[in-house]
Amino acid sequence: MTAIERRASFSLASIFALRMLGLFLVLPVFALEAARLPGGDDPARVGLAMGIYGLTQAFLQIPFGLASDWWGRKPVIVAGLLLFALGSFIAAWAPDLHWLTAGRAVQGAGAISAAVTALLADTTRDAVRTKAMALVGGSIALMFALSLVLAPWLASHIGLHGLFALTGALALAGIAVVLWWVPPEPRAHASPPRGSLLAVLKDPALLRLDLGVFVLHAVQLAMWVALPALLVAAGLESSRHWQVYLPAVLASFVVLGMTLFPLEKRGYLRAVFLGAVGVIGLVQLGLLWTVFSGAAPSLGWLGALLVLFFCGFNVLEASQPSLASRLAPPQARGAALGVYNTLQSLGFFAGGAVGGWVTKHQGPQGLFMVCGGLMLLWLAVAWPMKAPSPAGRGSVANADPRAGQAS
Repeated sequence: MTAIERRASFSLASIFALRMLGLFLVLPVFALEAARLPGGDDPARVGLAMGIYGLTQAFLQIPFGLASDWWGRKPVIVAGLLLFALGSFIAAWAPDLHWLTAGRAVQGAGAISAAVTALLADTTRDAVRTKAMALVGGSIALMFALSLVLAPWLASHIGLHGLFALTGALALAGIAVVLWWVPPEPRAHASPPRGSLLAVLKDPALLRLDLGVFVLHAVQLAMWVALPALLVAAGLESSRHWQVYLPAVLASFVVLGMTLFPLEKRGYLRAVFLGAVGVIGLVQLGLLWTVFSGAAPSLGWLGALLVLFFCGFNVLEASQPSLASRLAPPQARGAALGVYNTLQSLGFFAGGAVGGWVTKHQGPQGLFMVCGGLMLLWLAVAWPMKAPSPAGRGSVANADPRAGQAS
């Protein structure tokens, strides 16, 4: 990477990290803390308050992506972070569950994922795009693991209202990053032709990626409906689950660096991509076998499955948005990533809602069967894919040729 590409990658990854840390800190304690508010005795309303964030995200990802194509990435990102901060402070003040739900809805209205990833694509070459996207995906996975460590301790000291106030402060810090650290937008995109949403929706290659990101995040969230109970059955109390999650995430980063980047450079991206889909499918079969065996699960076995899951997950988190940004026309990149992130948000919502329903009626064995079936479907749909040829080292519109040698 050149110096400007490193600056773009780290600064935009930090925006995701600040935003996602605030979100993840709330999730492990949300249901318990929200139940103490007036109206919190209704589990359905608590579930709505938790899930409405994903719904408003899903509705607004495409409009925000199109807006970033038309008016520029940075103004849209700042506007989205302001909305996210406003929603966080409403939730921090909320005297009852109604206002908490409203705050979560306003948080979700700050749907900046498409604009951030489009700006990252604008400021990096194809040759290093996957590496840049991996920094974003890695920052999200690391924030998830870190939140599992910090959330119970912070909740005991500052409560749910304090966690939401901290989330708002982290969003304002993200605005500072946009204004003073993120590189300027490429001049080539200062007055771009307006992107076409219809062209994006007609592209089979992009539609495969959209289905893939929906399945990936639906399976990810659905797994966690049943996985914590398996870890408890293996003898690990819930407050110590991070001792399995964090090493698994860190180990997957090592595998990511040793496999995806060198193999992509050699032209094996398709094989790595399909292999990652297959690995997550095998993890679901492993979890299904664990449940069907009837014996108490082994902590080492579950840890190994989680390492494999995060290896596959991080490969796909890095390669899918990279592929979407490379396959989309530059003038419709925000629109394409808006559709992509919409399906990601819908996957989160479906994974939680459907995963909970399946677990309630069919047990964890039914859940892992459904997850395995979804991964098989994705593998079949993704099989005809053709990855872009190994990219050259042409510069992006605003890359400084004196910025340094590629690394």
